[in-house]
Amino acid sequence: MSTLLLALAAGAVVGLALGTLGGGGSVLAVPVLIHLLGFTPVAATTASLLIVTATSATALVAHAREGNVRWRRGSLFAAAGILPAMLTAVLADRVPDAVLTGAFAVVALVSALRMLLPRSTADGGREVRAAPAAAAGAGLGAVTGFLGVGGGFLAVPALVGVLGLRMRLAVGTSLLVITINSLAALAARTGTADGLDWSVVAPFAGAAVLAAWDGKRLGARVSAGLLQRVFAVVLLMVALYMLVDAVG
Repeated sequence: MSTLLLALAAGAVVGLALGTLGGGGSVLAVPVLIHLLGFTPVAATTASLLIVTATSATALVAHAREGNVRWRRGSLFAAAGILPAMLTAVLADRVPDAVLTGAFAVVALVSALRMLLPRSTADGGREVRAAPAAAAGAGLGAVTGFLGVGGGFLAVPALVGVLGLRMRLAVGTSLLVITINSLAALAARTGTADGLDWSVVAPFAGAAVLAAWDGKRLGARVSAGLLQRVFAVVLLMVALYMLVDAVG
């Protein structure tokens, strides 16, 4: 398969996951960029941030049209992650490739396991303490900046468990959080974007953006739980492969 077709196919999967599940797809972008498209770990995480920003912003518009975004609470949650995202984005350029790849493999493994486990559905009536919300937002920002992933697999459970949002609202609001954190991380990584292969990144991002719209419609027709389990199994295999490769 040619590089262009690989980029288009991978972008479609990432976009569908973000549009349907509110996160998780970006975790697959980095290993594809590294192992199939020949990017270095640092370049892959930077390219992933570009792809995630464009895709999550597109999916955010679709969810916002249906009233599934809590703008104020989502913005406050994301604000706690802006500085950590920028700091860890700078740090990522200073660690060995094996460390970055190994850390990513662990996060991808956690993401897959979280998707395979049942998630709580809060009713939105829970009173939220500021400290847990700030800590969760900061942790999510740090992961986004360091590994170049949106962190939706962490954002959605946090928005449900910490902010007390219903699952439908948590999915939509997570896209706002992902967009803000990814933009902050990109601002700190401007120097690492110079050497990116735009002939790969552009079609990857374009396919992801288009698929994000389809993902929103697909989520209304097909069981999101089934899609999540299928994606989680694929991600689990990718994570284990990367972990073995990193320690080997």
